Amino acid sequence: MDKFYITTAIDYVNGPPHIGHAYEKILTDIIARHFRQRRFDTYFLTGTDEHGTKIEKTAACNNMKPQEFCDSIVQIFKNAWQLLSVDYDGFIRTTDDFHEKAVQDIFQKLLDKGDIYKARYAGIYCPGCECFLNERDLAEDGLCPDHQAKPQEVEEENYFFKLSKYKDKIKEHIKNNPEFILPAFRANEVINQLEDTEDISVSRHKCAVSWGIPVPNDEDQVIYVWIDALSNYITALGYGSDDNENFNRYWPADVHMIGKDILKFHSIYWISILMALEVELPKTILAHGWITVDQTKMSKSVGNVISPGYILENFNLPNADAARYYLATCASLGRDGNYNDEDFKLKVNADLANNLGNLLNRTLNMLIKYFDGNVNESIITKQDDNKLAELCKTTSDKVKEEFNGYKIAEAAEAIFTLVNEANKYVNDKAPWALAKNEDTKNECGQVLYNVLETLRQVSIMLFPYIPNISSEMWEQLAQECDAACQTWDDLYWGGLKAGRIASKETVKPVFLRLDSEVAGKEKKKKVSG
Repeated sequence: MDKFYITTAIDYVNGPPHIGHAYEKILTDIIARHFRQRRFDTYFLTGTDEHGTKIEKTAACNNMKPQEFCDSIVQIFKNAWQLLSVDYDGFIRTTDDFHEKAVQDIFQKLLDKGDIYKARYAGIYCPGCECFLNERDLAEDGLCPDHQAKPQEVEEENYFFKLSKYKDKIKEHIKNNPEFILPAFRANEVINQLEDTEDISVSRHKCAVSWGIPVPNDEDQVIYVWIDALSNYITALGYGSDDNENFNRYWPADVHMIGKDILKFHSIYWISILMALEVELPKTILAHGWITVDQTKMSKSVGNVISPGYILENFNLPNADAARYYLATCASLGRDGNYNDEDFKLKVNADLANNLGNLLNRTLNMLIKYFDGNVNESIITKQDDNKLAELCKTTSDKVKEEFNGYKIAEAAEAIFTLVNEANKYVNDKAPWALAKNEDTKNECGQVLYNVLETLRQVSIMLFPYIPNISSEMWEQLAQECDAACQTWDDLYWGGLKAGRIASKETVKPVFLRLDSEVAGKEKKKKVSG
């Protein structure tokens, strides 16, 4: 069995998660679920970054010790991912004992190798970014462009990592491996950044930052984020410990899913550290875009920061499927997406309620009306000369191809193109008319079978996006086992077997329109229940 290791960036816990954090976790979860369906030995890692000045200050403002504060916020993150059906395999915290020990071992290894040295440094430091900046990184007004704040003048004696030693090697790797940085247009951006990259500070004096992992044999210094946080991708697998089975099993990472704003740190800083450690490099660093709200970047000062649970609460949704689907499809690979209440309602009503849900509902009701809910042997069709069977095969191939390039929105578009074609097929064939004549009633059944078999396969392909709705579809099609157990091997024509699969008691909408009166009543019932 091939392995597939995918990670998210670990979230900084100086505040609760927002929809931007959710976007990254949902994308990663969808990819992980898809590769599990293809029988890859899949490991999905996420976690939290818990050291640094901002954590210290925020904890103090809340009259809490840093560890106590981290513990409380981490649980909020975990609750949010559970709410959004994010099914990770591992969750690492940078305050985990095993991580702290492994980070000290990594630091010592690089020190012994001569790739870390101690020096006095004077420069400008942005507390928001928690990193030193160059003058060229600043906006014209001299402010940090991300935090709109003037950097501090800092002079310290710290430990530095010889990043400049690996610049040419990184550049060569990027040029020789076109899938190393995705989307591809980001590669030149990184190559340009390499030109000005210098050695980086990998420690801070305890006078500046006391909440961190101590530098081995130097009690005045703590290890900085570039070795601490970035190392989580290997320490979570047991690197540097006696139990390194998972490291041997899953490394190198197949995908590091990160936001575009931290691409430099992953494609330059992290890669140079791995090169220094002589550890194999990740296969792909995928930099996704940001989620704006009403076309405006989220900001506390603007007041448009929304929580991961906002969409569910705002629309009284019984589960996260609609939110997952909308966020996963709101932007193509690497581009920015936008959230808007009205856009959300229009898209999920059109795709999930009208196109998908209504197709299943009306087809099953016709099967009940004309065949008492039975799939008879006589109406089961073969793949030969069957338009929908052919479309199912080409669609599954297309979806697989898109996921190989991590094009999640494009894969969903291919699936819904199939759903649209199935809707058109029903309208063109008019099974309600065929049922009126005994001579064509069997043809009516074959039309219904073709649509229901198509929807069986659609439920498998859509499971990574909308696991709850897909499971409901699976149940209404009276399929055995569980939707979560289905693999890519189940995408073959004829999986819908003969037997009674539907009744008036079992058939109901799998997704109710957000603006319908019934939806309001049903959702309130589920929320209150």
